[in-house]
Amino acid sequence: MSTSAEAGTDPDRAAVLVTVDELAADLRLSGTDPADGAPVLLDVRWALGQTDGHERYLAGHLPGAVYVDLETELAAPASPEAGRHPLPSAAQLQGAARRWGVRAGSRVVVYDAVGGTSAARAWWLLRYFGVEDVRLLDGGLDAWAARGLPLEVGEVVPERGDVVVRPGHLPVLDADEAAEVAAEGVLLDARAVERYRGEVEPVDPRAGHVPGALSAPTTENLGADRTFLPTAALRERFAALGVRPGAGRPVGVYCGSGVTAGHEVLALAAVGVTAALYPGSWSQWSADPSRPAATGARP
Repeated sequence: MSTSAEAGTDPDRAAVLVTVDELAADLRLSGTDPADGAPVLLDVRWALGQTDGHERYLAGHLPGAVYVDLETELAAPASPEAGRHPLPSAAQLQGAARRWGVRAGSRVVVYDAVGGTSAARAWWLLRYFGVEDVRLLDGGLDAWAARGLPLEVGEVVPERGDVVVRPGHLPVLDADEAAEVAAEGVLLDARAVERYRGEVEPVDPRAGHVPGALSAPTTENLGADRTFLPTAALRERFAALGVRPGAGRPVGVYCGSGVTAGHEVLALAAVGVTAALYPGSWSQWSADPSRPAATGARP
């Protein structure tokens, strides 16, 4: 499990992650009202194949947390040309963020109940659209509950925010650029290894991976308690994949539809590596018959 001391002494990690102890102390000092300086808390209760995220949120969430609908607020409509979770427009994201109560200068903390693999989508999008202070709660709802900290039931409807968003604050790749990174740099595939190898494909048109990509399941950035590995262990993991801070090689990440890849981008940011996200990911790539698909354990 990550510790408050580690986060506090590691600026890269502290910029993207907040521990339960740190957030609880913050809320004790500031309360739960963003108007009083508290962070805006966003509950991104989503997982592939589940449709009851809102019901789970209503049954118990962090005090003051606002529910975020990933399918309608963190993605544009799906299409074969753009993938299953295309990036929302600036207007769409701005409208959603204002509903969540995000204002100019707001601090934001996002969380979920799946180790951050869903909430990282909100982290990435808000950062991409220019919200500067966004962190993910390490361990999410499970870590909060394990400390015996209080939960709240029912809907939270905050005062509407006034944030203005502009895209382009984090790097992205299209399909051609992803192929270039795979050939000239390091392209990481954040899906489960069996999907990378092409052994199974539960949702997308074809099985396999982008030729040249390396398998790097984002869940392996987490320990058994679903908090992020210590920084030294994360550095070692990515170094084994040829990714080191300041190495000069372009680094990109994709997954099935661009959601969980944001979790890997965050893990890389925690060790000082800036990685580009391929939003269309495998759902876009595999829908294009002109794009080759590799199978097996080799890139």
